[in-house]
Amino acid sequence: MAMELGSPAFENKGVIPKLFSCEGKDVSPALEWRGAPVGAKSFAVICDDPDAPMGTWVHWVIYNIPAGKQGMSEGVSRTAMLDDGSKQGFTDFQRPGYGGPCPPPGRPHRYFFKLYALDTKLDIKAKVTKEVLLEAMEGHILAEAVLVGTYQR
Repeated sequence: MAMELGSPAFENKGVIPKLFSCEGKDVSPALEWRGAPVGAKSFAVICDDPDAPMGTWVHWVIYNIPAGKQGMSEGVSRTAMLDDGSKQGFTDFQRPGYGGPCPPPGRPHRYFFKLYALDTKLDIKAKVTKEVLLEAMEGHILAEAVLVGTYQR
């Protein structure tokens, strides 16, 4: 069975509710996953918008999510270190934690929530960005799953 990622807040390829955007409370949506491979030691999530006018915009970078977890609750704190040991890197908003959709008025943008099952916990010394995390995960990814949401203003 392949690993799957979903959210109780929106369907895959569906509209992300305003609550999770800059027009709402700008809180992270709950995520749920299943089918993680045997041997997964941690998870990571990257959320980005490839439709941003200046190129792909990174909305969330979180890693070292404990292997026993099968999701994350709505409204994850914007601190760099979470109580469960998860760590959040810097987004294109120049801070750790989730930053919701906030596209310019016009056509809908797509937001890709990408879940990675890893065979290790990561020990990253540098300022963690999407690029740094992707490099650290090289050779450690056991499985991936994607959830896509859309948003427009």
